Amino acid sequence: MLNSLIGIIASSGAAAARTIEFIIVAGGGASGRAGGGGGGFQYSSGTFALGATTTITVGAGGAAGGPNTQGGNGSNSVANSITSTGGGGGGAGLVSVQDGKNGGSGGGEGYGRGTGVAGTGISGQGNNGGLGYSDLATYTGGGGGGGASAAGGNALSTPAGGTSGTGGNGTNAYSTWATATSTGASGYYAGGGAGGTDGSTLGATGLGGAGAGGLNATGNGGATNTGGGAGGGGNGQGNNGGSGIVILRYPDTFPTLTLIGGGLTSATTTSGGYRYYTFTAGTGTVTV
Repeated sequence: MLNSLIGIIASSGAAAARTIEFIIVAGGGASGRAGGGGGGFQYSSGTFALGATTTITVGAGGAAGGPNTQGGNGSNSVANSITSTGGGGGGAGLVSVQDGKNGGSGGGEGYGRGTGVAGTGISGQGNNGGLGYSDLATYTGGGGGGGASAAGGNALSTPAGGTSGTGGNGTNAYSTWATATSTGASGYYAGGGAGGTDGSTLGATGLGGAGAGGLNATGNGGATNTGGGAGGGGNGQGNNGGSGIVILRYPDTFPTLTLIGGGLTSATTTSGGYRYYTFTAGTGTVTV
């Protein structure tokens, strides 16, 4: 009888615990002349007993830079005690502020005189930004921001008139969660913004919510809730990085979360045998 009772208690405890998976994307870096880096992208999982809590924070995108200022870094996102670091801001068009900033993925270098550096990414979260280029007379192209899956490209002197740096590609969440048909946002996250140019050709934008660079114009901002870096401005004027996102999932044989803190903005859906919770803003605690 005692052994049977112990078995019932053990089975109940096991049933109450659930493995929760997380995708944690930080805010993307803003741009100057160069593209902003994508926010850090990480996957995590943990086993949670009934009543356990975890704090979730969704990072904002970085604030736009300009001809005299680098783009701002994105803010960190947190879940399951794992911190994804905000993307690095893109470099500006003056020598003194040409460097790309370090971050989850690094921002591109802005001026391209051969003395600046691109921002570096964090291993396991993102990649480095690319270098800018200038012929000192007719053409300046910003480097591309790094992405979660690839580094940002360097600006080039050819074809005629030059090409700005390409943004590094982000990571496809569907390759991590193959059974997902809807996670509440796009499949790719944390792409790097393309550099801007006053030349003739724009480099490609990184997949994952990143902004396109501007041809003698302001680049596009990173898309909301993707962690995408902003595209650099060919006129030197930057744009804002895209805000981050946190997504958790667990099998739909378990009930809904007991409590979601009021400081969080979230939505939920059930798909492919899983419950998905998408957190798009704020910070707070969730209880399983």
